[in-house]
Amino acid sequence: MKKRLSVILLVGLTGCASSVEEMAQAGDWYQIGYQDGVTGNHARSMRELTKMGNVNSADYDQGYLTGVNEFCNPDVAYQVGLSGQYYDGVCEGTEEAQRFRMEWQRGWDEGRSSY
Repeated sequence: MKKRLSVILLVGLTGCASSVEEMAQAGDWYQIGYQDGVTGNHARSMRELTKMGNVNSADYDQGYLTGVNEFCNPDVAYQVGLSGQYYDGVCEGTEEAQRFRMEWQRGWDEGRSSY
């Protein structure tokens, strides 16, 4: 339960962080990638990244992988689905992809049936 709560709080706090534009200006490509991953978004294309500035793609990729690994935790997938967050398949190819998808679907279905 503590782990689940901490991940949910972490995802919530990423919205309070600096804007992507500010992070790009500061050269914090790791954090941009991390936020994209931990919120369940697909990685940005190189074209999108270069529009934001002088990109460090290695830092972005490393941050993205760290974020995706946190997002793809099947122990929080139910809560992600229950909250109404759409899952766009970013966990496919990870070790726990099937379990994540099943738990997310269970939460998604329960969340939709309560409206």
